[in-house]
Amino acid sequence: MTLLPKKPCKSKAKGLLLGALFTSFLLLLYSYVVPPLYPNTAFTTSEAAAPCSPVPNEPVATTPANGSAGGCQPRRDIVFMKTHKTASSTLLNILFRFGQKHELKFAFPNGRNDFHYPSYFARSLVQDYRPGACFNIICNHMRFHYEEVRGLMRPGAAFITVIRDPARLFESSFHYFGSLVPLTWKLSSRDKLAEFLQDPDRYYDPNSYNAHYLRNLLFFDLGYDSSLDPGSPRVQEHILEVERRFHLVLLQEYFDESLVLLRELLCWDLEDVLYFKLNARRDSPVPRLSGDLYRRATAWNLLDVRLYRHFNASFWRKVEAFGRERMAREVAELRQANEHMRRICIEGGQAVDAEAIQDSAMQPWQPLGIKSILGYNLKKSIGPQHEQLCRRMLTPEIQYLSDLGANLWITKLWKSLRDFLRW
Repeated sequence: MTLLPKKPCKSKAKGLLLGALFTSFLLLLYSYVVPPLYPNTAFTTSEAAAPCSPVPNEPVATTPANGSAGGCQPRRDIVFMKTHKTASSTLLNILFRFGQKHELKFAFPNGRNDFHYPSYFARSLVQDYRPGACFNIICNHMRFHYEEVRGLMRPGAAFITVIRDPARLFESSFHYFGSLVPLTWKLSSRDKLAEFLQDPDRYYDPNSYNAHYLRNLLFFDLGYDSSLDPGSPRVQEHILEVERRFHLVLLQEYFDESLVLLRELLCWDLEDVLYFKLNARRDSPVPRLSGDLYRRATAWNLLDVRLYRHFNASFWRKVEAFGRERMAREVAELRQANEHMRRICIEGGQAVDAEAIQDSAMQPWQPLGIKSILGYNLKKSIGPQHEQLCRRMLTPEIQYLSDLGANLWITKLWKSLRDFLRW
């Protein structure tokens, strides 16, 4: 009697396991990189009638009349609408440090390092959210939805955001996110940005995947329709709405002056607003926008231009009210303190390429396919007085979120896959 050969059970089981892992990977990849359906539709949580309920007798933040001049209490309830490519990661580090120092309650995303961007923010996206829960600080990337955000915060919370020259922002966004926007894949020249700006209507489709990164990104992040006609009266209505809702709109180009005004608004100490520039991009081999290309980028982002011009004007009115001479003194004080910390904390005194970063805990998140974001090496001999502050000031966003207790399992898995595939 002839015996039948045994089935290769071990090989079959191995194949099934690999298949299951691959399927799980595809599903996870889909959930991470594909934006939710209807990103232009705002949703509200089902318990919209149950706003944040502060504990009885808990002190409520009030707007100080003259913050850093004395006689005020530091504000601890802060909404930071984190816009893209505006030095917002540097400001995020400032908020992380303040919240950690004072043991404040952060509203973190659940699983990722953003609130399911580019869909609108909803309270249900917050890690460990319960109806009626109050938070001190919310500061991760989102598409802004005022009512949903306000429902997490106590009365009197400070609302802040930061904006940037729209042409420069467009350039930075194009270089950072371009590989994630399929409509750019048809661009064939070495300088894809210049090719795109020669005839943007030829390539751009507002309904294509991730197209929001390439036009009026500030308007989009703030929750508005980025494809509005620039002449529509709704544009000015939206700008005035931002002015009513936000206590301070910072300017990336005048970051130190912005931090002085922020310190005044929040009644914080100088140490609270010290910073090192984080998530900065290495200089591109392609020249910066200039001349005709700068004008074309400006014309392509007219909604953001109107927004920027409005808040550029209001910013300098705030500076005048603060006092020009006083502003100059406090900016000089801030820069001197930053320089002092740079000498204490940073090995070599400057940012380095990703390949030169020695500690993985200091490695910033990189755009897909290229390591263009700079980071730092922490000095090995720092006195105990400054060691903790130095490390916190230099810690990139993802690592700091983990240190603060944010659940980033999707982001971490995505990073592991990228590292394995060398993306």
